[in-house]
Amino acid sequence: MIHRRTALLFAALAAGCTSGGGNTGRDDTGLDGLALTAVNPSTIVPGSLVVIEGTSFVGEPWGTPRLHLSGSFGGSAAEIDLPATFVDFDRMEVSADDGFFAAFGAQEGDFEGSATVQIDSPVDGATHESDPLEVTLSLRQELTPTLSGVDSGIVIFVNDKIPLHATDLLMGGDEGQTVASLEGCFTAVGDTECVNTGTVEVPVEVNGWNRDDGVFAFAPTIAGIRPGSFEGTVMLINRHQAGAVTQSALANIAYDVTEPELFSVAPSAVSLGQYVDVEGGGFVGGDQGGVTLLELTGTFTPDGGGPMDVSLTLVPEFVEGRLVRYVVNEDDSLGRALDLRRITGSFNGEVTPVIQYEDDEVVGAATAFTLAVAPVKQVVYLVFKPSYVESLRHFGLRALDQEIRKRIIDVVARDYRTVNLEVRLEPPTDFALYSVVELGGPDPNGIGLLGYDNSPGKDTGNKRLYDQIGGVNAVTQEDGSPGYGGVFIESLFAFSTHPGDHAAEVDQSDERFDEIFDHFRPDQDGSPVTSGDLAGGAVDELTDSSSCPASDRDAQIACAVFVLGSTVGTTLSHEIGHSLGLANPFGEGFHNNSDEPKRMMDNGGDRPFGERAEFEGEGPANFCVTEYEYLRQILPTADPDDPTERPTCF
Repeated sequence: MIHRRTALLFAALAAGCTSGGGNTGRDDTGLDGLALTAVNPSTIVPGSLVVIEGTSFVGEPWGTPRLHLSGSFGGSAAEIDLPATFVDFDRMEVSADDGFFAAFGAQEGDFEGSATVQIDSPVDGATHESDPLEVTLSLRQELTPTLSGVDSGIVIFVNDKIPLHATDLLMGGDEGQTVASLEGCFTAVGDTECVNTGTVEVPVEVNGWNRDDGVFAFAPTIAGIRPGSFEGTVMLINRHQAGAVTQSALANIAYDVTEPELFSVAPSAVSLGQYVDVEGGGFVGGDQGGVTLLELTGTFTPDGGGPMDVSLTLVPEFVEGRLVRYVVNEDDSLGRALDLRRITGSFNGEVTPVIQYEDDEVVGAATAFTLAVAPVKQVVYLVFKPSYVESLRHFGLRALDQEIRKRIIDVVARDYRTVNLEVRLEPPTDFALYSVVELGGPDPNGIGLLGYDNSPGKDTGNKRLYDQIGGVNAVTQEDGSPGYGGVFIESLFAFSTHPGDHAAEVDQSDERFDEIFDHFRPDQDGSPVTSGDLAGGAVDELTDSSSCPASDRDAQIACAVFVLGSTVGTTLSHEIGHSLGLANPFGEGFHNNSDEPKRMMDNGGDRPFGERAEFEGEGPANFCVTEYEYLRQILPTADPDDPTERPTCF
């Protein structure tokens, strides 16, 4: 059975219930600092994706953006507007479709002049425009590649990337693809006959935006995986999405292909779910076929124990010819040999690459290595959705986005101190298994939740490591529970005595919420924080709320950051706790069975605003004794126990 986890639903809120009141006018456009820094690529063909970079971009419903060009096209004066699609606050995109070329009035030509981003804002009814950026854009219907040089006469591994010196390459996607077409013959080591390889095409990767340089991989489809020598030619072919095919002249190439080899294994210590990067050469796999195996022989010495002989074959993920990645997991020979959640220690021995492709197998030389198995670590990736940033407008605090995020992260790090949990703002590249928590604006369930863990079932022992708190989970909905998960900051307005259209009026309202935020709320005739407020320097970073509420504006801003960051941060800690198997880690239920002050995993209705906001004497909340011991058990560290006095759990 799937259990409901409406931990932060105010009991008085009815689904879809809102209440009006107050001035609903908004004068925070979010367009302070609007700037344009780049428009790429400069040569555009049908299907190109034109990327617009800058700052303070907004999209619907907060603004209608476009790229405005002013200058000359084909020798005539031109004023051109191109509707842009909002992607993020620093990126927009324009597709070079039929409408794009129609805006220029010609299928080909060169534009020279300035570009600006213009955004029509419904907030203040005005058009906002960035400073101009000088640009040159060349419109073409097709491109013919040229090949002026290619690295040749060198020793390579299978799948090495061969640099090209070229022009007018296609970038893939809806443009089409540039391929390298190779013909020649291959003489394997020990053979005397140069065997014709036929014609083989491999994709060309383009570096940067200039269409000038790229690489192609000397894939096993060209000459297999055996060591030997290749002699032949290469030609570049542009296969446009619209159907045109153009090609370059031929260039002669010759390579000596060597056997696979390992260079390094990193990092030196890894946890369950973490990547081990194995660098070397001659690796195969992925879409091109074949497999790379790693054979480990040596000893494993558990911490506190004696060494044991180990002989394992691991199947890593192919990344490219010079890199494969192995995920430390519980499902293969390593996971079956060791309890990776409980045992730590170190491997010492040799690792040998074994390369298999079609009917061939090549074994490389063994390389010595040492690798430690570290305690289990939970990595949490926070995704701040655009709706989260837009909802900061209702608080009048959109300009404080980064300061509030920092406070949120500081709160979570404090709540999980001495527990092996790490919060990140960028997608992890060193872990394959990590959890994701989305922070949004309004509750998409429509029932006023502050936060909701929509992962399925109670994960006692944190067996999954990869929970996603966000989006919609159909499995969670099977018993009638809400489907959308995450943390929803707009529901915090339920703590206001005048929530307006943002939340329903409830018994848990607190006048201190209004004393903190009414100074800035547009619907209470407050004055939103702008870049002008921040011109004097960094916002004061409070360590407690003893000075809140405050009387002067700088102090009011500092209090708003501290209180909102604390309230969202403790809500986030609570939801992460659910994903780890709390509360009642070895029993039933998702919250503590009674109400106690300053207890993190109490039901949402038992956690008042003063506790969440960490007003003096009322917060912060902590995990209770049993919960903290459980967290230290499933996510251990070498740190001594945290001495913070904790409430009992019962």
